[in-house]
Amino acid sequence: MAKQDRAIRTRKTILAAAAQVFEERGYQAATITEILATAGVTKGALYFHFESKDQLAQGVLEEQGQSLTVPTRKCKIQELVDTVALHAYRLETDPMVRAGVRLSLDQQATELDRSGPFVGWSEIMTGLLREARGELLPHVNATETADVLVGSFAGVQAMSQIISNYQDLGHRVSELLRHILPNVVLSSVLATVDLTAERGALVYDEVSGAARMENLRESVGSVS
Repeated sequence: MAKQDRAIRTRKTILAAAAQVFEERGYQAATITEILATAGVTKGALYFHFESKDQLAQGVLEEQGQSLTVPTRKCKIQELVDTVALHAYRLETDPMVRAGVRLSLDQQATELDRSGPFVGWSEIMTGLLREARGELLPHVNATETADVLVGSFAGVQAMSQIISNYQDLGHRVSELLRHILPNVVLSSVLATVDLTAERGALVYDEVSGAARMENLRESVGSVS
């Protein structure tokens, strides 16, 4: 078990180093040598987990998608908003998420399959919109609206990164949702939804606290 735990920690260390290098340098300029130096591991340890720079980049893309899960809400539009706001907050605060987003938007990374995050987020948004059917205006097509939301978020976060290094992303996402959702959601429902710029931080505190409690319960259970 100790050997397995050590391997898991090493993999996380390598991915964290790769995320740092990819975020700073971009896919093309990043090198295995630089990632090795940042991670402080041997070449053998790195290649045990990842066979190439492409696999490292895919690992970062997959890791940034392992987001904390928003609890089920009675109002599905609030659940959708919370999912978007939480991702925006993690983009502000989590280097792994920032690196994954940079990779997914890096047009120089032509040999890298960057479709996963876009497809995944469109599927999540489509599912939430379908669950929210009774909260939506009659004309809404869930798949089309999901694609608009995902594409718009990608543009807003790119603008925020260039202008403020993501420091204003919460405000920009709040503005985005306040412009799009009135064309999608029943006004009576929208009046009850929290669209404030601080929503992402509140949801993060909620879900990270729940995750810590769950880990604590699992630790106590394994000891007993």
